[in-house]
Amino acid sequence: MELSQLATVQMKVSPRLVAMNHVLELSSMELQQLISQELSENPALEMEDKDVCPRCGAAVEKMVCPHCMTVPKQDDLDRRDTADQALSRDDYFYEEGPSMSRKDPEDDFDPMIRVASEMSLQEHLMRELGAVLRPEQFEIAEFLVGNLDERGFLEVSVEHVAMILERSEEDVQTVLKELQSQEPVGIGARDLKECLLLQIDWLAEQGITHPHARKVIENHLDQLGEHKYSRIAQEMRISSQAVSDTAQFIKKFLNPFPAQGSQAGSAITSGYVLPDVIIAKRGRGFEVDVVESKRIFLRINPLYRELMMRAEQEAASLNDNEKKHIQQYVSRARLFMANIDQRRQTLQRIAAFLVAYQAEYLDKGVRHLRPLTRAMVAVELGVHESTVSRATAAKYIMLPSGEVVPLANFFTPSLSAKDVIKDMIEHENEPLTDEQIAERLSKSGINVARRTVAKYREQLGILPSILR
Repeated sequence: MELSQLATVQMKVSPRLVAMNHVLELSSMELQQLISQELSENPALEMEDKDVCPRCGAAVEKMVCPHCMTVPKQDDLDRRDTADQALSRDDYFYEEGPSMSRKDPEDDFDPMIRVASEMSLQEHLMRELGAVLRPEQFEIAEFLVGNLDERGFLEVSVEHVAMILERSEEDVQTVLKELQSQEPVGIGARDLKECLLLQIDWLAEQGITHPHARKVIENHLDQLGEHKYSRIAQEMRISSQAVSDTAQFIKKFLNPFPAQGSQAGSAITSGYVLPDVIIAKRGRGFEVDVVESKRIFLRINPLYRELMMRAEQEAASLNDNEKKHIQQYVSRARLFMANIDQRRQTLQRIAAFLVAYQAEYLDKGVRHLRPLTRAMVAVELGVHESTVSRATAAKYIMLPSGEVVPLANFFTPSLSAKDVIKDMIEHENEPLTDEQIAERLSKSGINVARRTVAKYREQLGILPSILR
């Protein structure tokens, strides 16, 4: 490229695009899109042509891939380009991108590089919210969406979000209202009652109503789950049959777990997704590997690097406009690579802590998952809680078993009691009420209140006894 051509290229993307917080919260697919965009718009940034493993995408220096033990074909190795080995380490960063891997069509299919075709629930929600929110509201939206559990319920309070993001509660409530107006209906609710009421309101807008449904949900939801129809009828001064009809209406039209019943949400639990982190069993311990460091090889364009060196010399034969152009793009490329590297380091630290803290879960199974919150991780690592939330939102981790699960799974609290509840319900002869479950748990030495049982049951995605 001639200098005259270089000087005509204009900056198109604000440096704000590569801010660390933005890069950190992206999913793998979104990160790949961002990298592709930056490569197309910044001539100082390029991807180095290196040999990669046709199976896992890692760089291959020898005859055997050190990560998956695949033996690459010799003709692949013969294509190695070593022209720029002398470039500075600061001008390199390795980042992921399955589309960048050389893969022979005859090679075995690798499920790790198959991404679910469906849009994830988080991506769906952020796309919809992006069309109605102002730019200054995006940070709140991303935090809220990142703190939705597997049911689609919001795990944090408005007050907590306001404190973490240093925004007003009114600002958070405004964004939450927009989130709750999206589909699947009921998303963003803070409990089962709010979830059902959001759906009742939506049904009313569609012309579908019931004379008692709202009042039963507002005032008698617990009693409804315990089949106490006579008490509800007495307190509402309606017939038991009317209560039964109301229960049937709720069962037919309302979904207590909106995320699990949505098409957009199906990508979370079905199909293969590209893991952001891989856990491998090594002796008695575990090795944590951030996949992002292996699949794309970013560097400063050699021509721009040479021109940058010339621009820094006093006797350089470059005019002021050329120097400014070169410095802008090289600085932007280095900042971009630094932000991605910081993302990788943050993911590595958090994932390593999660694996060490939840080692028994990885060794012995889900019953041994210890209570853990994002706030606890933030304190242990000396970072802000919002950093942990961003780093774990829409990220996936491959367990030693090969199962790919959301990083959010490592934050499930009090799973031991939950697991007993799940097992009890799976083997019930007749639907057990929450009160009956609490009584049985008490006899087993697990003392939890009925409301706690209801909470855990909802978190497990199990319907109330009336709906089972």
